[in-house]
Amino acid sequence: MAKPIINALLVFFFFISLSWQKIDGQKTWQDAFRVLGIAWNKGGTSLNRTIQIPMVDPTPYDDGTTTPAPIALSQDIQLTASSKASVRLYIPVNPPKNKKLPLIIYFHGGDFVLFSATTVVFHNFCNEIASQLPAVVVSVEYLLAPENRLPAAYEDAMNALIWVKNQSLEIGGRDPWLEYADFKNVHLLGSSAGANIAYNAAVRAFDLNLHPLEIKGLLLNQAFFGGVQRTQSEGRLKDDPYVPLYVNDVLWTLALPKNAGRNHEYCNPVIFQKCMGRIYDLPKVYVKGDYGDPLVDRSVQLVQFLKKCNVKVYSRFKQGGFHGIELQNKVEAQLLYNDIKWFVNDVPPVAAGIREEMPVGLSYSRGHASE
Repeated sequence: MAKPIINALLVFFFFISLSWQKIDGQKTWQDAFRVLGIAWNKGGTSLNRTIQIPMVDPTPYDDGTTTPAPIALSQDIQLTASSKASVRLYIPVNPPKNKKLPLIIYFHGGDFVLFSATTVVFHNFCNEIASQLPAVVVSVEYLLAPENRLPAAYEDAMNALIWVKNQSLEIGGRDPWLEYADFKNVHLLGSSAGANIAYNAAVRAFDLNLHPLEIKGLLLNQAFFGGVQRTQSEGRLKDDPYVPLYVNDVLWTLALPKNAGRNHEYCNPVIFQKCMGRIYDLPKVYVKGDYGDPLVDRSVQLVQFLKKCNVKVYSRFKQGGFHGIELQNKVEAQLLYNDIKWFVNDVPPVAAGIREEMPVGLSYSRGHASE
């Protein structure tokens, strides 16, 4: 990552932290908007987003002049001629010619309100995934709230899945880069709000005929979920510099359907603790959380819920950390890449001796519906 981009990212997070420290007394919407760097445009139906991490163009080819040399290639693709929906597609610089690559469908973070698939930190994340696994990555550009409240982002996710299905069937042709993809080894990956989208997309996928696609796994990194009743981590970290509790509440008010509360299923998928048929059928799931993130207990609850529903769950919960740590800390980022690589590459069921093959610190659990 170029030094100016690193500096811009650090300034962004420093601004959020500093803004929060200066706020005293009763918190207001204006306080939250100031921290987030957003303001209502005239009319009050759309936002002016004033704090932005840089966005970057794709890298469709390596012309040998870029330093450092690209580790992956990327291109932007409009899904249909009549819509603005798009994805950014990634492949390794030198994809193998004798084997198909896993297909990762990725949803970026930003609390449903901020950022883009073209935002540099998410672009670089996808470059690393495409290069290190290696894999073909489809990064989905989804509509943001409050201009497009949930379930708009879920619908964009499903449209992307349908596009991938059509590519697999060569309906209207197939992009040459997707010739490298194994359509029977598809994984949904998301960070923060993107993890929420990935989870809901996996559940909604049961309502579609996606054949010949086979969704083999679901990866949720620091998932953005919530609820009316506060968790211990939310109370303990209510003054968190990255996701302070009152800002979190405002974000959910912007993202959820109008007049919906934080126990809505989009926000709190485990509130009713009911293992509906589609939950039982979920593929294996990877969940990652950090105990320094106020949202971590929501991921712990999700693991417990999925275990109750007899879903195979691999999880990593680490002491310390913070929300979005992999975007700033290269060691933590590499740990996440290693977990993703292990999980995606056809992890066999846990059996005698398999635990030694899992990355250190990764846990496996699978409960029973009767528990």
